[in-house]
Amino acid sequence: MLSTGSPVQNRIGNVFVPVSDMPRAVAWHGRLFGLEEGQTSHEGGIYDVPMAGETGLILDANKPITGHSAQPLCLFLTDDISASIDWLRGLDVEITGEPQDIGSVIFVTFTDPDGNPLMVCQRK
Repeated sequence: MLSTGSPVQNRIGNVFVPVSDMPRAVAWHGRLFGLEEGQTSHEGGIYDVPMAGETGLILDANKPITGHSAQPLCLFLTDDISASIDWLRGLDVEITGEPQDIGSVIFVTFTDPDGNPLMVCQRK
């Protein structure tokens, strides 16, 4: 890709997920990813979920949730969509759609406790 000289990089640094109850959100994301719960920052209003790779996931309780996108805020990768769906069901996560196979990927959508739409996706 050719650079146009823009100082804005075409990289995502962090994805912010709005939450209404930080302790619940930290515990929920910990269970989702199989992580131990960590400490919040900014007087309990921010939590950096430990993630593999460069892009971060930040839970943010500093602003009220005013509505939800119809599209997932982000997608999480998996090597085994069936095992991931079983994992979500075992956590009593609300799965909001049937698994979709669109040729290049298989994905399923779900919500967090605040109703934020999320996705888990397996590349084929």
